[in-house]
Amino acid sequence: MLQNADIVLDRRTVSISSKRQITIPQKFFAELDFHDRAECILLEDELIIRPANHTDSGEFADLILEDLINEGYSGKALLAEFRKRQSRVRPAVEKMIREADQAAHGEGEFYTFEEVFGEED
Repeated sequence: MLQNADIVLDRRTVSISSKRQITIPQKFFAELDFHDRAECILLEDELIIRPANHTDSGEFADLILEDLINEGYSGKALLAEFRKRQSRVRPAVEKMIREADQAAHGEGEFYTFEEVFGEED
């Protein structure tokens, strides 16, 4: 098990059956609270597998709905616009994560601490 101040990485190698099935190690299954469904996410050259009950863009639902109501949406138009805007949350967050990862590796566009918060006195 690799461990950093904020990151704990536990790695297991699993077999893939002829039907492309894998078995999630019991420790991971229990720790992440898997049930009967998993969500698979392809992120560049990585496959992320997490419980399907994991919250994704749902935490922004109240904020999105509040904005839409304030903008005058109601009925079916409200539902359609809500779905449209909610579908944009996840790609935006994933883009932010990729950009943060690039910045952490000194790649891409990034801002220094001083540029964000100003110079210390």
